[in-house]
Amino acid sequence: MEETIKTFEELPLSPEMKRAVREMGFTEMTEVQAKAIMPGLEGRDIIGKAPTGTGKTCAFGIPIIERLEEDKKPQAVILAPTRELAIQITEELERLAAYKEDVRIVCVYGGQNIQKQIDSLKKGAQIVVATPGRLLDHTQRRTIDLSAVRTVVLDEADEMLDMGFYKDVRRILDSLKNKKQVWMFSATTSREVMDIGWLYQRDAVEITVLPVEKSMPKIEQFSVSTTGRNKLADLTQIIVSKGYKRVMVFCNTKFTTSMLCDQLCQHNFSADCLHGDMTQKERNKIMQDFRAGKFSILVATDVAARGIDISDIEVVVNYDVPESNEYYLHRIGRTGRAKRSGVSYLLVTPEEELRVRGLVRFTKSEMTPLKFDANRQLTVDKDKSYGGGVELIKTLM
Repeated sequence: MEETIKTFEELPLSPEMKRAVREMGFTEMTEVQAKAIMPGLEGRDIIGKAPTGTGKTCAFGIPIIERLEEDKKPQAVILAPTRELAIQITEELERLAAYKEDVRIVCVYGGQNIQKQIDSLKKGAQIVVATPGRLLDHTQRRTIDLSAVRTVVLDEADEMLDMGFYKDVRRILDSLKNKKQVWMFSATTSREVMDIGWLYQRDAVEITVLPVEKSMPKIEQFSVSTTGRNKLADLTQIIVSKGYKRVMVFCNTKFTTSMLCDQLCQHNFSADCLHGDMTQKERNKIMQDFRAGKFSILVATDVAARGIDISDIEVVVNYDVPESNEYYLHRIGRTGRAKRSGVSYLLVTPEEELRVRGLVRFTKSEMTPLKFDANRQLTVDKDKSYGGGVELIKTLM
C-alpha cells in the first residue's frame, strides 16, 4: 500500500463503511491499519506483530465486511483466546457494519447458554466470532455450517496458542476446506505462531508495528506515597481533583475489589466492580454498562487486565501494587489505547517502596513520584527517585 494513503477517506471503501468509520470518530489510520487494510481488501494472507490497543480489529474487520457476499452462511471466522475479547471484537464489528443492513455477526463462547447461541446461528450470520473450544463444540453438534468460510482471523494468536488451544486451532483450520485468506495477529512471535503460519498461510504479507514512540501507548506514570489508612481518601482526591470520568482501579484480591467498590458508592461515586467470582453473564453486563457510560469507575482484579479494550479510559489507578511486574504492564495498558494518551497512578505505602523500585527497573518506566501536601494537593516528591530507566514501556499487553 502506498505510504501517502493515511486516512480512511482515501481508501476504496463503500459509502456505508466510510460513514460508520466517521461516526466511530476515526479519520487518520493507525500504523497497523495503514499496513493491513489494503492487502486485506486484496485477499492476501497477513501475519502481523503488533501490540494491543493499536486498532487491529478495524484493520481486519473493514476488509472482511467489505468483501462479504450475499450468502447468509458464515464467510469469516474470527478466533479469540478469551470470551471478553470475543465480545469486544463483535461489538466493534457491529459498529463497522452499522449501515450494512444485511450483515449479521454472531459471537459464540464458553460460559454462555449454548441453546441461545444455536438459535442465533439458525437465523444466519456471515461473520462468526468465537473462542476455539466453543466453536469446536458447535461443529461437533453440527449447529454451525462452516463450508462457505473463506477468511479466518486468529487474534492475539500468541496468547491463544500459549493457553493450550494449538490442537483446537489446527482442527478448526483443517476443517475449513474453502478458506482462501488466513490472518494472524500477535504481540510476540512464538514457535507455535510460526508453525501455524508455515502450515496454513501462503505468501503472507508480514506486518510489524514496532513499539516506537509514535505507535506505542503514551502513558504518563506516577507513584503516590500513601498509607493503608489514607488509600481511599487519596484515590478519591486524585479522581475529583483531576476530574476523571473514565477510570479503572485495580486491586489484588476479590475482597478488596468488592470492599473498595462499596466504599466508593457510599461516597457517592458511580462505580461497579469485576472479579473472578462473578458469572460470565454478570461480567458481560458490567462491561456493557461501563462501555455505555452508565458508571464512571470500574474496580477490578487482574481477571480484567487482559482482553479488555476500551479506547476511552482516561486513567488507571493501581490501588494495590501488583503481585508481578507483568500485571503492572497489563493493568496500565488499559489506558492510552489507539493513539490516545493515558495516565496511571500507583499508590505506594512505605513498606512497598523496595518492590516498586524493582518494578520500575523491570519495566524501564519513567515514573514520577508524587505526594499530597498539607493542602491535599499532589506535588512532586523531590526527596524520592526510583532511578529506573527513562524509556516509556515498549510492550503493553
